[in-house]
Amino acid sequence: MSASNFPGKWVSAINAAPTRAVFMFFDVLDELLCVSFRLLDECLEGKSNSCYCSKPVENKYEDPEFLSETLFRRRNFLRETNLLRFARKPELSKKMGLVRFLRKFLFPEKMKRRGSEPANRWSDCGCKNCVSWTKSDKLNVVVKQPSLQDFLMNNKPTENVILIHGFMGSSSFWTNTVLKNLSEHATSNYKFFAVDLLGFGDSPKPRNNLYTLKDHVEMIEKSVILPYGLNSFHVVAHSMGCIIGVALASKYSTIVKSVALVAPPYFANSEGEGASLGVLDVIAEKKLWPPPAFFTAVMSRYEHVGRCICFIICRHHRIWERIIKIITWKRSISPMIRDMTKHTHHSAWHSVHNVICGGAKFTDRNLGVLADSEVRIHVVQGDLDEVVPLDCIRNMKTKFPTVEVEIVAGTDHRTVITGRRKAFTAKLESLWDSIEKNQNGSLAQGNFITSS
Repeated sequence: MSASNFPGKWVSAINAAPTRAVFMFFDVLDELLCVSFRLLDECLEGKSNSCYCSKPVENKYEDPEFLSETLFRRRNFLRETNLLRFARKPELSKKMGLVRFLRKFLFPEKMKRRGSEPANRWSDCGCKNCVSWTKSDKLNVVVKQPSLQDFLMNNKPTENVILIHGFMGSSSFWTNTVLKNLSEHATSNYKFFAVDLLGFGDSPKPRNNLYTLKDHVEMIEKSVILPYGLNSFHVVAHSMGCIIGVALASKYSTIVKSVALVAPPYFANSEGEGASLGVLDVIAEKKLWPPPAFFTAVMSRYEHVGRCICFIICRHHRIWERIIKIITWKRSISPMIRDMTKHTHHSAWHSVHNVICGGAKFTDRNLGVLADSEVRIHVVQGDLDEVVPLDCIRNMKTKFPTVEVEIVAGTDHRTVITGRRKAFTAKLESLWDSIEKNQNGSLAQGNFITSS
């Protein structure tokens, strides 16, 4: 080490020490919570739910290629050294009589599992709104279509648009932005489908689902494309929804007309062994600052810590909503805040790993299918986005030159839409109309566009 580099490396080492200490604490906490949740699951549901603290069983899953390696290969020094391996054995608590004791003296009889498996886990909210999805096996879809008068006056078929929200969002993200700012022409000529993705919003949140990319695509197909008989459509997606939107469009590449992606998490070299772990290191880098990055790292890397936080926040969301109303002196709560609690830890955890991390390896293949089919792809990105860096978009543009890229100055991951709703909606309408007017035209070479 040269003398000139020594001070800088020493300072970096000092700054890294608190980060290592904090995340080592979470390593220990996650292992302790693993044992605690196993015990509580046995007491309250009659069995301990499986987790990802041990290696996967071979041939246990129907589609192992859609499972992310980040589920099992997240590093934890306690797990790697097997220091708490003995405590994870479900037979241990039974032999010690802990389950029998807790059932008899601490938990009410009504909380014991009886008959068929309940729809939600004991650590998830069981209020009327949160379990309303059990009445349907399809996604919740908000449909906005032309009036009967507009339908009779049009001389051409109505076009379709599928809108897909991002992580911890819902259809309200689109109903409060795009659908509220449509022009009269768009409301008369287009039919809009804003979906709540599987596990989010008012859509089903099954506890036996692994929320893979394939699961999300098939549920949109089952809830929108097939029942409404769509023979052509446009796709608009934000953040995590972009990975799902590209996969959906690729599957229907012969009838999809355009794909608009807002802040897509695109990662170069995301194929091959260990690639998903590389994606996790990008989206959930272990760092203490800024706070959103720290929270993302904790929730993405520590399964049981995440479940504990969801138990505190999501399961008791009605209490938090009342507190927020008192503090803000408002009768209603922002849809964005509501959306953050309308999921289970199971659905959020698996969507992060199996869609964002594991699904990333399919994005190049799916984009290639769309490029070969000459489907127009338009990407919008804020230049202040810290969730999806600009390098992601530049890498996509390098690999797929026909992709149109629009960089919006002064906006971040959400304000690229929420901070310019009318302009964003007008841009989408311009995209759709240009395709309708040039259906037989050739695919133009995409360019970088900078807007304010």
